[in-house]
Parts: sequence; C-alpha cells; structure tokens
Amino acid sequence: MQFARRAEMITPSSTLAITAKANELKASGFDVIGLGAGQPDFNTPEFIIDAATEAAQAGHTKYTPSAGLPELKDAIIKKLKRDQGFDYERNQIIVGNGAKHVLYLLFQALLNPSDEVIIPAPYWVSYTEQVKLAGGVPITIETSERDHFKITVADLEKAVTAKTKAVLINSPSNPTGMIYSKEELEPIAEFCVKHDLVIISDEIYEKLVYNGNRFFSIAQLSESVKAQTVVVNGVSKSHSMTGWRIGYAAADAALIQAMTNIASHSTSNPASVSQYAAIAAYNGPQESIETMRQAFEQRLNTIYPRLVNLPGVTCVKPQGAFYLFPNIRPLSDACGFSCVTDWVKALLDEEKVAVVPGAGFGMPDYIRLSYATSLDNLEKALDRIEHFIKEHTK
Repeated sequence: MQFARRAEMITPSSTLAITAKANELKASGFDVIGLGAGQPDFNTPEFIIDAATEAAQAGHTKYTPSAGLPELKDAIIKKLKRDQGFDYERNQIIVGNGAKHVLYLLFQALLNPSDEVIIPAPYWVSYTEQVKLAGGVPITIETSERDHFKITVADLEKAVTAKTKAVLINSPSNPTGMIYSKEELEPIAEFCVKHDLVIISDEIYEKLVYNGNRFFSIAQLSESVKAQTVVVNGVSKSHSMTGWRIGYAAADAALIQAMTNIASHSTSNPASVSQYAAIAAYNGPQESIETMRQAFEQRLNTIYPRLVNLPGVTCVKPQGAFYLFPNIRPLSDACGFSCVTDWVKALLDEEKVAVVPGAGFGMPDYIRLSYATSLDNLEKALDRIEHFIKEHTK
C-alpha cells in the first residue's frame, strides 16, 4: 500500500511520543516521572463537570452547528470583551475540537501551495507540520537565549518574501514561556500591516503568567492590526480541560466562514457536551484559574534555581506557560552522548524521567520540561537527573 506524500512527510509529535513511552513504562510497573505532557495536573473544576453532566442529562447530545453553539460563541465574545476589550460578532468566531484543530482549519483555509508562514523557533511542534499539511512552507526564524527567544522586525525583514502569507506569534510561548510586551509587538504589527500579512496569535497560555509579568494581545494594538489578526485560544490550559477538546478562533468573518466550511466536511462539530462545559467555564467563576496559576508560579520559582545550578545548563526563566526550556548541550557532551536526543532517551531508560528533546521544537540543543506536575514530583525528578549526571560524568 502506498501512502499519500503528505502523510509520509509529517514528523510525529515528539511531545505525544515521549508521553506514550512514559505511559508504556508506567503500565509495566516502573515509577516514571513524566515531565513531557503539556497539560495541567489539576482536574477540571467541579462546576464545569456539573454543567456537562446536566447538559447530557437534558439531552444536549446531538449535532450542533459546525462552528459551535451560539451560546458558546456568545460566552467567548464576552470573555474577549472582558479580558482584552475586543468587540466580535458571532460570525467572527469558530469553535473547534481544541486549539490545535482550529489552527489546522486555519492553515487549510488560508494557504495555497507554496505560501509561506514565518514561525519563530523554538516553536510548538505542530505548527510546522500543519503548515506542510496545508501545502504551505514553514519559514523558521531561529531565536536565541540572548534575545529571550523573540523575533524582531530585523528578523522579519530577512525572512519575508513575495510568497509570505502569515506570521505566527505564540505568547506566552510553548516551549520557552516567553511573553512579548506591547512595545515588542508594536513594530511587528506595523511590519505585518505594511506587508499585508495575516497575524496568527496563539494565546492558549494567556492566563498562565507569573512573577508580575503581563499578557498583551497583538490584536489590542489597533483596529487595523485586529482586522489582520487571527486570535486562537481555548479552555484547555486555562481551565484544565485538555481532554474536552474545545478551542476557538476570532477573526475576519470571511476567513471564519472558510474554516467553518472545512470543518463541516471533516469533524461536523465540536462535541456537544464539551461545548456546554466550555460555556460554564467562561461564564462561571474564574477563581480556579488563579489557584492553578499560583501553584505553577510556586513550582517555577522553586525548581528553576535547581535546574540552572546543574553543570553545563543555561535557561532563561519563563514568564508564562508551564515549561522550562534549558540548553543542555554542554551537559550532554560532558555525559558522553553524541546528541541531546540520546541523552533524553537514556534519562528515561535509566532514571525513568521523561522530558522532551528540543529537536521537535526546532532547537536540538535544548530539552523541554513541564512543571505541570506536583512539586514533589519535580523535586524527585531533579534528584534523579542529578544522579544520572553523576553516573555519566565519573
């Protein structure tokens, strides 16, 4: 059997792969500490679960409109007005099966063959693959720790071509946790407006910001910038609802309609009960977000000093999300490994600690560690990593 070229050119998700390997070891009875998964370790708040249960018992288990329930669109519109001061109409909102699905629909609706999308590296592992699936070409800009992994207009000037269709900004970032300030976003937005480029603003970690840092959406800069921006977000990270699979995009009505048409012939609609849960999440009490945010902040501030004290490790302190993204290449070399990926595999095999190699994020000298697990687990993981280092540098 011969497969389509699009299937053969796609690289499997490294984050899901490492999680699957860790789960396999756990199932075999090993005490594995997983620092690979990109999801909060808190359960979904009870009032959201109750709303889903009530919806199911009331018979809300049928097909819904492809772009989402009107009531959920209204809840999203209220959320966007409440948090960023945005004004959107229902025809400017699409709800999908998670923010990942929304991004997939966006690229399918936006890109023609050979259209280019500028993506800062390191990047979330699915961006480049989704662009390729849509026939587009991902153009990555490699950033550095020195610049806190952020792009500038000078970088964009070097990357832009006649085929450039869009620029993607992820703030707070997966995997670095970096946040673009208003002042940093202003010249980027001006550049995109000047070159008539679509701005894709992935804001899924918007609520998870620490140590006095603040989130600012590029679409808040002006109406002209907002008109060219696709805001992507969802309940997965903010309300610990990764498995419910509800994300959304807010954008130009014509683009939203094109995305809706594609959704209607692929997934039909997001799960009905999950949509009612998301309505409760956005319209209900928001205290659980702050409780979770404070826990992540404590973990970050506790574990970060231990990480950067490891020999041969450098790491810019994250401002948001729930990941650490250290450069461990000198450490990997000192341990006798030919590459960081081999170091990661050996760490899982020998110490049963699962982290994600940076190659999948476009930065092979780095690893990503999630601190979306208990402080006790994080401390034990660092203990094991320290033991691993000692064993390999004797």
